[in-house]
Amino acid sequence: MQYKRILLKLSGESLMGSKQFGIDAEMVMRYAAEIKQLTDEGVEVAIVIGGGNIFRGIQAAANGIDRVQGDYMGMLATVINSMALQSGLEKAGVYTRLMSAIEMKEVGEPFIKRRAVRHLEKGRVVIFGAGTGNPYFTTDTAAALRATEVEANVILKGTRVDGIYDSDPEKNPDAKKYDTLTYGEALGKKLNVMDLTAFTLCQENNLPIIVFDMNTPGNLMKVVKGEKIGTIVSK
Repeated sequence: MQYKRILLKLSGESLMGSKQFGIDAEMVMRYAAEIKQLTDEGVEVAIVIGGGNIFRGIQAAANGIDRVQGDYMGMLATVINSMALQSGLEKAGVYTRLMSAIEMKEVGEPFIKRRAVRHLEKGRVVIFGAGTGNPYFTTDTAAALRATEVEANVILKGTRVDGIYDSDPEKNPDAKKYDTLTYGEALGKKLNVMDLTAFTLCQENNLPIIVFDMNTPGNLMKVVKGEKIGTIVSK
């Protein structure tokens, strides 16, 4: 395996599957099966998942809800998604731990770095819920922060497109795909790989980011093996 310890970043929308809202159980089980393949090979897996399929704080602010309140509501949405994914993984026979940045002891453990690392070393999949626990920060930032804290080798950003393009490939059929980018190139071209805070954190800690199509079966394993899938952003 090219990477021993990974942080997988999933969008909340990825759990919707063919639905317009909420969680598609079939999609959860599909992701669980892909992740189990990695753990069976000894890969240590941490996960951060968004909450956009349920609630987005920034959209709520546009509709008159206080931004801070909306962001906390969005964090709770990520915990719901984390619980759904945890359930799917455990049905697939994978040992998991859910660690929340907001204390809710009946649902998950509080985030403690050393405990998280120990879980990973024991082969448990660790799901980080509730973002960073602070408003104004996205789950991209939470992914970059947690990946840095647990010393992951790479952030794998699973999306519905097969890499980074110079424009939206779903709208522009002539969009150009990049196979590799430096941090400086991605920033200079304003490619919106992640939000600026998250991206800067990855750059400062020389943490590679790979953007790939998570919905193609087998892609996750191929990326971890080092095959040229998606787009890699690195130093």
